[in-house]
Amino acid sequence: MDYCIQCPEDKYANTEQNRCIPKAVEFLSYEEPLGMALALISLCFSAFTTVVLGVIVKHHSTPIVKANNRTLTYILLISLIFCFLCPLLFIGHPNSATCILQQITFGVVFTVSVSTVLAKTITVVLAFKITASQRMMKYFLISGASNYMIPVCTLIQIIVCAVWLGASPPSVDIDSQSEHGHIIIVCYKGSVNAFYCVLGYLATLAFGSFTLAFFARNLPGAFNEAKSITFSMLVFCSVWVTFIPVYHSTKGKVMVAVEIFSTLASSAGMLVFIFVPKCYTILFRPDQNSLGMIREKSSSHAHIS
Repeated sequence: MDYCIQCPEDKYANTEQNRCIPKAVEFLSYEEPLGMALALISLCFSAFTTVVLGVIVKHHSTPIVKANNRTLTYILLISLIFCFLCPLLFIGHPNSATCILQQITFGVVFTVSVSTVLAKTITVVLAFKITASQRMMKYFLISGASNYMIPVCTLIQIIVCAVWLGASPPSVDIDSQSEHGHIIIVCYKGSVNAFYCVLGYLATLAFGSFTLAFFARNLPGAFNEAKSITFSMLVFCSVWVTFIPVYHSTKGKVMVAVEIFSTLASSAGMLVFIFVPKCYTILFRPDQNSLGMIREKSSSHAHIS
């Protein structure tokens, strides 16, 4: 030919170099096996969490539920249901609304979950550490003041997210150059620093819970949650520390899948380690979920001491 024309960004040249072919649009969809599997896992975990919540509510008057602050338990389970549903926002054709909702919902819902775990940890520590002379600490425990940590911690995260939206909000990113013949549509984080501030704040809360629970793991008590919280926060921190290098080494829909997997794995860690042992005791070992068992364990701990 006397002259050639460069194909537009949404098309590429065929092998004969005489025609432009539209590029295939690529994103993590519900129709493909990966998206379908992640969505199914998300729904299954949220349904399982709902069942666990039902078991806890049905047996709300038993010692194992009473001993671990019922209000915090309900808040944590409800927030975990939303944590498991968060990945559904990451699947499907991205748009401006979903890109913003993905990160804001993730940050706020996970902050509620982790701050609730922190409040439970503080409650456990205070219950076994305060003495009769420590009136302020005793009042702090009895009044349920630790419950106010949840709205305070969540408000801080909301402020961080508001600054993020004001400075450089998440938006749709169309990449037509990375893969030949494909247009990759993903959500761009906007301000990367703000994204890592959200993650860093969550990591700080989780590490605080882990540290307190670790030092309280050997405290006496029939239903001491410290060991369960220690393992759950260890899993949570491990998942998100691993997430950062893996996330930066992937592109396109695989990168989205990594974020979804991290969300599901960290949520599952909290659910499995904190609540599965309780449900097992409630459903299959009712003999251990009694006041007599509490007195027996307390007596044995006192004898050992």
